[in-house]
Amino acid sequence: MPSCLAIDIGASSGRHLLGELENGKLKTTEVYRFENGMKQENGSLTWDIGALTEHVIAGIAACHTLGKTPDTVSIDTWGVDYVLLDGENKEILPCYAYRDSRTATIPEEVFSTVPEEVLYRHTGIQKQTYNTLYQLMADKKAGRLERAKNLLMMPEYLSYKLTGVMKREYTIASTSNLLNAAEKDWDFEIIDALGLPRRLFAPLCPPATAVGAFSAEIATRVGFQATVVLCPSHDTAAAVAACPLTDGSAFISSGTWSLVGMELTAPVTTEAARAANLTNEGGIAYRYRFLKNIMGMWLFQSIRRELHKKYTYDEMMEMAMASDFCEKIDPTSTAFLAPESMIAAVREALDRPDLPLGDLLASVYHSLAESYRKTIVELEEISGTPITGISIVGGGCKDEYLNRLTATYTGKPVSAGPVECTATGNILSQLMYLDPTLTANRARDLVRATWQDSIKVYQPTA
Repeated sequence: MPSCLAIDIGASSGRHLLGELENGKLKTTEVYRFENGMKQENGSLTWDIGALTEHVIAGIAACHTLGKTPDTVSIDTWGVDYVLLDGENKEILPCYAYRDSRTATIPEEVFSTVPEEVLYRHTGIQKQTYNTLYQLMADKKAGRLERAKNLLMMPEYLSYKLTGVMKREYTIASTSNLLNAAEKDWDFEIIDALGLPRRLFAPLCPPATAVGAFSAEIATRVGFQATVVLCPSHDTAAAVAACPLTDGSAFISSGTWSLVGMELTAPVTTEAARAANLTNEGGIAYRYRFLKNIMGMWLFQSIRRELHKKYTYDEMMEMAMASDFCEKIDPTSTAFLAPESMIAAVREALDRPDLPLGDLLASVYHSLAESYRKTIVELEEISGTPITGISIVGGGCKDEYLNRLTATYTGKPVSAGPVECTATGNILSQLMYLDPTLTANRARDLVRATWQDSIKVYQPTA
């Protein structure tokens, strides 16, 4: 049976998982894991793309060491960030990270040329100061685009470093705020109006498309040859591809970010959707992920990091459960995007400078559950589609307290799992490349068959 390697890289960590079919179920094995994170560089937040590339290669080489060489390899990452290459395909550094503050004033400058309502009607993308569009406009102001000949989104860049081949993928491009939602292609009307160079926006490919074989250098370094394939290379698109959705169910892809949404066959770019700050991102089989980005586990990750990892996540959960405090913050506020102190930011938002840690954690839990409730209501009202249940996937679905609160706040049953949904969606798209008869729906049936015994259901309580 064919073996597929998913390289799933998030904003805080990355992992390499081998996947293969065994008796009608998907068997996965983790072969490599590494920490990821932004770094401070001359007052800016950036990515160390050299280190990222080396981790990607090291994880592939680990397969050879274990005697488990995959037939195909695919990479997914977070959205919006990219690498610019010059005429000699040299990286134009630094590689800025989406949490950097350089784009803070850019949206208003853009709206003076392309009104916010027009931009949303074209692209259907939620207003976020870090969207690729605003980052590129900051690059334009800084003169960085003058020598840029190619733009590769992060997973496209890493695939290029493995193969020497540049291919662009639809789902990751949809996070840019520069794709026409209805046409599923670059919106050159918007691109031209903003004075961005057309040469940066090459034709797009759907998931389950081959990029190419390892370059000779990479094949020598890792000890074997394989084909690199495009998966839904935006990590949320990969996660939703493997989400065991049923008719009427919404999804929450729970990781550093909480992506709360539903899958549709057409974008919703109405004024009501724009006012609610909902987004239309590309998914598997050209389906749309109609969703909202909410600060998710990032809040807990930042608090734990600030406490020098003194407590485990389970211990933090228990502290929150022991508290009766339920005053709330707005987890979508930019105040929590990259504060120097997350603890101070939460206390300031609550106007409680001496709030004990357990109460602070309880506030974050209740605030996330309430933000999920509000978003579910918005999705139902604006799409006109009733939601009967919620499927939570990703690392955050291991948090039983948040799962229970989500069921209670929304009044809807919640199913939790699988955990490694992003890597699973990545692997499924490789299997779809290897077997063109495997459809997106059949791939989800495979997920249900594989994880039916581990998916836990939480019922709402009064």
